[in-house]
This record gives sequence, C-alpha cells and structure tokens, in this order.
Amino acid sequence: MTESVIGFIGFGLIGGSIAKGLKRHDPNLTIMAYMRSTQKLEQAKQDGIIDLALTGVDEHFRSCDIIFLCTPVEYNEAYLKAVKPYLKAGAIVTDVGSTKESIHHTATALSMEDCFIGGHPMAGSEKTGYENSTDHLLENAYYMITPPDGAPSENIKRMVSIAKALNAIPMVLSCQEHDKAVAAISHLPHVVASSLVNLIQQTDSPQHTMRQIAAGGFKDITRIASASPEMWEQICMTNTDNIIFLLQAYIHSLNQTLEALTKRDSHTIYQLFSDSKTYRDSISDRNRGAMEPEYSFSVDIVDEVGSISTLSVILASKGISIKNIGINHNREHGEGALRISFYDKDSMEAAWAQLTRYKYELIP
Repeated sequence: MTESVIGFIGFGLIGGSIAKGLKRHDPNLTIMAYMRSTQKLEQAKQDGIIDLALTGVDEHFRSCDIIFLCTPVEYNEAYLKAVKPYLKAGAIVTDVGSTKESIHHTATALSMEDCFIGGHPMAGSEKTGYENSTDHLLENAYYMITPPDGAPSENIKRMVSIAKALNAIPMVLSCQEHDKAVAAISHLPHVVASSLVNLIQQTDSPQHTMRQIAAGGFKDITRIASASPEMWEQICMTNTDNIIFLLQAYIHSLNQTLEALTKRDSHTIYQLFSDSKTYRDSISDRNRGAMEPEYSFSVDIVDEVGSISTLSVILASKGISIKNIGINHNREHGEGALRISFYDKDSMEAAWAQLTRYKYELIP
C-alpha cells in the first residue's frame, strides 16, 4: 500500500474499522475525517486513529491519496459530487455501500471513471457507530471492488492492496454482477427474515406462545431482522430491480412447495430438503458475510446450583472471555441447556477444547 494520506467522509462502524485497520498496518498514515457528530471524531482523535477532525468537505481533502465515502448509500452519491473539486491528480475516491450500480451511474454522470472505484467490505455487526469499530472487523471478509469501465488498472491494484492491508479478501467484479449477487445472498434474506418475523407476530396467540418458545432454527434464520430499518430501506430502494426479480423467483418456489404439500407430494418435499442440504453443506462456514458471525455453541449441562459458575471458572482459568451466556428453553433441535457465545473464533475453539477436556457434552 503506497497511500500516505487518507480521508473519510462518514466515520461509523465501517469507516472507523477501516481507519483502525489501516492505522494498525501503517502507524505513519495521516488520517482525516468528517462527519456530523464531532464528538465521535474527537474520540477517534483521542484514540490516535485520526490526525485531523474536519468540519466539512473542504480544501483539506486536496492532500488525500484516497477518500472513503462511508455514509448511508443515498448520501454517498451527494458526497461524491461534493468532493470532486478537491481531488488531486492520481487520487482515488471509493465508497463502502452495499449496492453499487446507482453510485456508478453517478460517477459516470460526473465523468469520474478515472478516479472512482466502488467498494463493499462484506463485514458488519448488529452494533453500529464508531464506538463499536475494531481494527480487525474486515479480517478474512470479502472486500468487493467494482471498477467502472475504463478505470486505470493501477487504481484497481491500489484498491486490492488496501483490502489486503486490512487482511480482507479482495474480489474484483462489475457493479452489475455485485448487485445481483448481494441481492440473492444478503438483501433477499433480510426481506424474508423480516417478513417471517412479522408473520409470527401477526399469527401469535394472545398469550404470545410463539414468541416465548422461539429459539433454535427460528432465531438463527431471523437474527438479521434486527438490523437497521433505515439502512435496509435505502438498500431496497437502490437495488430494487434485482430484489424484485429474486423475490418473484422465491415466491414462485414457495408456491411450488405449497402445491406439493397440498397434493401430499412427499417426493418433492424430500427433494426440497435434500437439494438445499447438499448446496448448503458446500458453503464454507469460514466465509464472513455482511453481518458479524456468531461464535457460539451449546453445552449439555445439569441445572443445579453452581453449574454455571463452575463452567465459567474453567474458561476463565485459561483467559477465555465469554461474550454472552443464556439458557436454551427450546431444545427441540438438539441444543444443550446453555448457549455460550464468544468474541471471536479463536476464543470459541479454545473454549471448546477446554470444556471437552472436562468431559462436557458440546453441541455446535
């Protein structure tokens, strides 16, 4: 990575994490940032992450080798136009939005194909804001890079270098291919998860029986429904055509399943689960998506006085920190009595090994 001065417009979870990761890679970097919340910028300055807190898009950006646009999707396009007059020769502007075609159209309209490179780091968390950013959020996550037609090859190489400096996995593709892919593996699942949660809410009994026993598979497939409504409204409005196409295909597949159930067609129903299992098993669990993975497992443990504290002491003796611990009230899918989550994969694996030595029965 050859960049020495980096600017940020927007400095939340993703912007803060990119800045922290790059600063870790090269402590001599000069980083400047602008966002509306000056309090968070001052905190970042106290943390030693940014060197200059800006009050607007101004002349300071003329010194930047690369500028990251890290605001919500619809605002990135306005800031792309705002920053154009302050670009020095050879500077790159990139964004971190989860949809790409719309901002590429804006870049073309502004004749910025020679300096704009779309970007989408596929990492995140249910928690937002600079205060939740880390220097390793993007590690082993895909960093999608979407150069416009005619983009200088050197600019693409520089973006790949930046992704690697963050220990992310760079993937170069067109903005059209990107938006179609994320509509399938990210945007449609959010629509489905939110619709399913709302369906349960609308059909639950006055005693809220469904909500009370919700666990296991239901909580796993609907966890993403807890994401920001504002962010997902913007995503759906900027990748609408791809989502509509896939949602129509999904509705068609649900209607086929409904027809098979109506006809008591056991073969088709079996094939539904068999085909999905085969394909799902081919997807690596090591791939990180746009939501932070949950590092957790269940423990089959007897509910008696001191059982949880004993388990906690065993893990603490090895310096293993627990992120969260809770009781599984619904264990119809083979979950253990306790569900323990950890901050990272290494902690989870260390805890698994430690509890196995003490003969606990563990369930992934």
